[in-house]
Amino acid sequence: MNRLQGDKEPFVLATVVRTISVTAAKAGAKAVIARDGSIVGGWIGGGCARGAVIMAAKAAFEDGETRLISIQPADLLAELGVEPGEEREGVQFAKNMCPSQGTMDIFIEPVLPRPALVIYGASPVAQALALQGPGIGFDITVCAPSEDLEAVQGAVVKVEGFQAVAPVPADTYIIVSTQGRGDLSALEEALKVPARHIAFVGSRRKMASLKTKLLDKGLAQLDLERIKGPAGLDLGAITPEEIAMSILAEILMVRRKDQRQSTIQHI
Repeated sequence: MNRLQGDKEPFVLATVVRTISVTAAKAGAKAVIARDGSIVGGWIGGGCARGAVIMAAKAAFEDGETRLISIQPADLLAELGVEPGEEREGVQFAKNMCPSQGTMDIFIEPVLPRPALVIYGASPVAQALALQGPGIGFDITVCAPSEDLEAVQGAVVKVEGFQAVAPVPADTYIIVSTQGRGDLSALEEALKVPARHIAFVGSRRKMASLKTKLLDKGLAQLDLERIKGPAGLDLGAITPEEIAMSILAEILMVRRKDQRQSTIQHI
């Protein structure tokens, strides 16, 4: 777990919380599951539980939510009136195919790396984003000319220039807030990153003009459609700090979209 967290790799911790009758693993047994579905540490029993646990783990990687699965023999599922794969009151049921015919309840907990917010530029809005971003769980990287980086404060990684940042396992969000100091270069480099969200701080007219110039340079229209501009929700923001807040609110909305829908369904 320490190694995976150090490498910013996501994993799932599966913990046996209850067993009934004969089962290979007992309550308290744990296993660490990597993103490819392999068990890289620990043990929670043999093939009776493995398939259901790995399936639940892969779902947890997708939505970031914990879940409780109950692996039971067919006759007990029939008594409860549930089908394998069905969910009831927050418990997902699966069928135990092994001769032991025991019951295992397993808690699935995804441990995901902190999302990355990459900021191009060192404008007042960029500086405000660098200060506010860590407070809502983002690791911050600021890319800007070396002479501008001194103005950026906070717990951030500073990168000289606008070169594309290396992909990281975490979700990546990019904000270009260059304010005239390398707008085109920053946008070109941002488009090289497989980011979940790219946005530009500036007016609609400026954004349209920059997209036209990028098209003239040979970039594809489909790529340019990835850029949202102007960045942020329309909150009536005026100051750099308010604009940064509106941008973070939009990023949070994008990040939590699927999770909000799942929560509403559970309610």
